[in-house]
Amino acid sequence: MSVLRGFRILAVEQYGAAPFGTQLLASLGAEVIKIEQPGQGDVSRQVGPHFLPGLPASAQSLFFQSLNLGKKSLTLNLSHPEGRALFRRLAATSHGVVNNLRGDVPAKLGLTYDQLKDANPALVCTHISAYGREGARATWPGYDYLVQAEAGYFALTGEPGTPPARMGLSLVDYMTGVVMALGLVSGLLDAARTGRGGDIDTSLYDVALHNLNYVAAWYLNMGVDTARQARSAHPSLTPCQLYPTRDGWIYLMCNKEKFWRALCACIGRREWADDPRFANFARRAEHREVLTAMLDEVLRTRTTADWMEIFGGAVPAAPVLSVAQALEAPLARAGGCIRDVVLDDGGRMRVLASPIKTSREAVPLAAAPSMGADTESLLRSIGVGEEEQGRLRSLGVL
Repeated sequence: MSVLRGFRILAVEQYGAAPFGTQLLASLGAEVIKIEQPGQGDVSRQVGPHFLPGLPASAQSLFFQSLNLGKKSLTLNLSHPEGRALFRRLAATSHGVVNNLRGDVPAKLGLTYDQLKDANPALVCTHISAYGREGARATWPGYDYLVQAEAGYFALTGEPGTPPARMGLSLVDYMTGVVMALGLVSGLLDAARTGRGGDIDTSLYDVALHNLNYVAAWYLNMGVDTARQARSAHPSLTPCQLYPTRDGWIYLMCNKEKFWRALCACIGRREWADDPRFANFARRAEHREVLTAMLDEVLRTRTTADWMEIFGGAVPAAPVLSVAQALEAPLARAGGCIRDVVLDDGGRMRVLASPIKTSREAVPLAAAPSMGADTESLLRSIGVGEEEQGRLRSLGVL
């Protein structure tokens, strides 16, 4: 049995942050039910430019599929009183509620613990917003790239002297989803002990700022405003940056003194390890430009593959690959990171497997649902029959 089997999570979610987190929960066995606006649904259902024809029309977006594997979908208009009443009935059968709406919206739709605790005192209500549910920006929309810009990420990414740059992935969304999932599971543990749920909040901005971590500690305590480093170098560890090879690039990360000595041995320059200029991290940082030129000269003599074989795990190193090369790499295939999902028409969709592995039976991979695919069955399970469902559809509730 999977570790979260039996837990039901109602997810009023869209786009990236919450869906990324709830997909992790689904991969661990939780029943994740997407609550979607009738006729519209999660906005990411329309995000292109790549669509897979073998899927139902509303689920063909590969962007949507990448964030919603293994979930269910129920259409429900939460702006309608009868929609909110049905949500309360579903909440009574659930363990958690997740939303990633604008900060002022959850209370308007009845998604807070105070609004739902009489239906289910043990319910854990988890909220992701851009800037929090309180404060001057509670009503502001917000997105990953905006928060990256404001939290200093653009100032840390890219080469010195070039325009500020975002990270290549929506890592603030993803990290916020993970933080939300951790908060939710922690709340479920507490609810199991006490019988009481509650609200758990996180935001894109708070997570982005928290991720500054040691860079923030350097500024807050020493006044050091860390800036971009040439060749994606670490600001204090040396060697720890990109180096050119005969046919491309390699990243070395000698973040322990023993790795510096191993590097010197592997490249046939053992005498460098005893050079006073390179005696420790501080001295190597002081002479970084000289050391970089010396390493460039040596590393350019062989291909990246040659050096990876020579280093062989003795020196922390990685080739610099394109996305295509990374996904086709033997390491990715051997580790089971890429799996196939069998589609209803007999075709297959290649997906990334969950990075969380447990000793329990793995949850079978399933495609993301078409919009409203589970509405009828889920409503029947709480006593809403076919005739009543028809009436609710005529009112725009379903």
